[in-house]
Amino acid sequence: MTTLIVGASGATGKLLVEQLLKAGQKVKVIVRPTSNFPDAWNNHDRITVIPSNVTEMSVGEIARHLAGCQAIASCLGHNLTLKGIFGKPRKLVTDTVRLLCKAALESTPERPIKFVLMNTAGNSSVNESVSVKEKMAVALIRLLLPPHTDNEKAADYLWNSIGQQNPLMEWVVVRPDTLTNEREVTEYAVQASPTRSAIFNPGKTSRINVGHFMAMLITDEDLWEQWKGQMPVIYNIPKTASPIKIHRQEVGLF
Repeated sequence: MTTLIVGASGATGKLLVEQLLKAGQKVKVIVRPTSNFPDAWNNHDRITVIPSNVTEMSVGEIARHLAGCQAIASCLGHNLTLKGIFGKPRKLVTDTVRLLCKAALESTPERPIKFVLMNTAGNSSVNESVSVKEKMAVALIRLLLPPHTDNEKAADYLWNSIGQQNPLMEWVVVRPDTLTNEREVTEYAVQASPTRSAIFNPGKTSRINVGHFMAMLITDEDLWEQWKGQMPVIYNIPKTASPIKIHRQEVGLF
């Protein structure tokens, strides 16, 4: 299986590439020519590096790169700088998701292409209810942090424009909570909806666990069938947590 990845040079994207390679997969990565990515990628027989700014590519160009791919993954996000947060492009993730989806649909695959989008636990699914207090906080965040709105609209595009019954594309939106850096994959739980407030009582999710779960979605058909068309939330399981409290029927445990 071959996966086309955008945002591959980011902190989580690099880990996703690593996890897919460990699973014996091939990857194509679209990275800006000025991006900082491992030199080894240029000489790896299962990595195709496409040096380009994805926002400047045409639908047809991306469709050509999608030839032979069975999955798309996006770990794209805004840089945590003043320019990255408040500068252009304001709709980096949304516009890229739309572009990738149009290219995938244009390529008319023999079977549905998988699309895995990294998002955030602060973005509520369309079928989730939140408290008035949290709604007010999110409204303020939308005003102060434009990237949050971008994440919301990117997920909304998959919900509303691609839908859950599209014969050419299936999707999963992965929602980690507060991101942390760890060296190794640890135990984590996957749930259909948040079990805590991402604003007032956030949990933690290591980037390597996010990369592992995204790779598992791409390579494990049973896991894909479980979560396709949904927005699962992923949390690290604290080392001190009692396993009795983890309900395997409700939580994907890895």
